[in-house]
Amino acid sequence: MNLKHYLGVVFKGICMGAADVVPGVSGGTIAFLMGIYQELIDSIRSVNATAIKLFFSGKFAQFWKHINGNFLCSVFIGILISVFTLAKLMQFMLEFYPIHIWSFFFGLVLASAIYILKGLDKWNLKNILSLFVGIGIAAFICLASPAETPNEYWFIFLSGAIAICAMILPGISGSFILLLLGKYAFVMEAVSTLNIPVIAVFGCGAIVGILSFSHFLGWLLKKFYMQTIALLSGFMIGSLLKVWPWKNPGVVEGVDFPTDPFTYEQISGAPSLIGYSVICALFGLVLVFGIEYLAAKAQKNK
Repeated sequence: MNLKHYLGVVFKGICMGAADVVPGVSGGTIAFLMGIYQELIDSIRSVNATAIKLFFSGKFAQFWKHINGNFLCSVFIGILISVFTLAKLMQFMLEFYPIHIWSFFFGLVLASAIYILKGLDKWNLKNILSLFVGIGIAAFICLASPAETPNEYWFIFLSGAIAICAMILPGISGSFILLLLGKYAFVMEAVSTLNIPVIAVFGCGAIVGILSFSHFLGWLLKKFYMQTIALLSGFMIGSLLKVWPWKNPGVVEGVDFPTDPFTYEQISGAPSLIGYSVICALFGLVLVFGIEYLAAKAQKNK
């Protein structure tokens, strides 16, 4: 493969990275739309016992070829370019335009939940139970967990391990997982300020997570496909509580409870900006549905 090909792969990685920074937009969906999803999954899964054996035997050229190293390296370079470029923008929006950006995120996550639910072609008892279990777990995490989760390295490592797995799931966003864990703003700030220890720990968690989860996910989707899709849909529906634009921190100390815009105005003294919120949420909905439409069209034309 020539340089032009790999520059194209870097560009596709940039598009994936841009999606992964925004909660509700799936990097996996972008990879599918760009035509590199299957190669990405196969390359990640190729980092197995055989690859480790080749590496520690000193057969580096064979190891690199076995894991499709040029391709993986190009994709991840593109992703990193996007993440480091857009992190400052996300941090700025969260600080100065919180209602606008949370409304946008709400639209993104809602659209993603609807998209994943469309993959359910059977509404039997198992699938319905899986859906409600997912909703219940996500809602419990959103309402029972503190607005600020631990900043210790073990939790950052765990967050990286869980969030990166979303990259290989079309429809699920890694940033959405970070939101659910209460670590989105923290990680974006670490990236924008080049907090190397945090970035390194998060990166190590991501490496461990994606290498281990890719195999487990393949097994899970193969054995319990519908239940897994229903559970993931439930997670996203329940997590809408987390991205609701108007919060009331006074219900339970340390927990941001969703509230209505009018109560928000009373307790915060700030305008609720309902009109802007609706526009931002609709923009998020249209963005996700547009991406999914293009992905479906690309698959149909294959």
